[in-house]
Amino acid sequence: MSDTFEPANIIVTGGCGFIGSNFVHYVVNNCPGVHVTVLDKLTYAGNPENIAGLPEDRVELVVGDICDAELLDRIVPGHDAIVHYAAESHNDNSIADPEPFLRTNVEGTFRLLEACRKYDVRYHHVSTDEVYGDLALDDPARFTEETPYHPSSPYSSTKAASDMLVRAWHRTYGIRATISNCSNNYGPYQHVEKFIPRQVTNILCGIRPKLYGDGKNVRDWIHTEDHSSAVWTILTRGRIGETYLIGADGE
Repeated sequence: MSDTFEPANIIVTGGCGFIGSNFVHYVVNNCPGVHVTVLDKLTYAGNPENIAGLPEDRVELVVGDICDAELLDRIVPGHDAIVHYAAESHNDNSIADPEPFLRTNVEGTFRLLEACRKYDVRYHHVSTDEVYGDLALDDPARFTEETPYHPSSPYSSTKAASDMLVRAWHRTYGIRATISNCSNNYGPYQHVEKFIPRQVTNILCGIRPKLYGDGKNVRDWIHTEDHSSAVWTILTRGRIGETYLIGADGE
């Protein structure tokens, strides 16, 4: 591992969303002295209630769009790092209307990288295991950092594109960047459209839970607390330019 990086002032994009807000809680609870600026557009998936009650002297909410270069020019200076969670992330929505996914996931990442380049800010990019595509049901193999990208949906292809931008900006411009690709998250503040909350609420409402396909799909699930601790470890101790895969061996 490289020397420990000790940020005092970080921006968390998408910090009112499910995984981002859990990371904000993790930082507040485990990293005294770190101030968090949450940058969130507050789309349907972002809820300020997810970070309500956190100390105001340590968490500040800025409502805005990661694609807004002027806004980034105003808020990025003075921060040590950006942890980028903001994304359009629902596969079904990406099939119905891919355009917001291109704008947020590709252009938004580009704008953040340019801001990091301009102000010499450390950047961590939160991505997904879906960039690697699918494994056969009985395949004992696992995705590794060397697995070729094989995205299949508009969502996963825009996340793959954003990963490639991060690598290019690191290599071309020397951006201090890391990437993590994580499996499916579950935990508090998750939007009801997602798989586990949807099944649980269906059962509570007396509705029969819905299986996808033949019901034999296998997913790896990780609790957001474990994901958050991994991201913090990568941000503070990871090697610049590296990609890290985060999983829980919880199929």
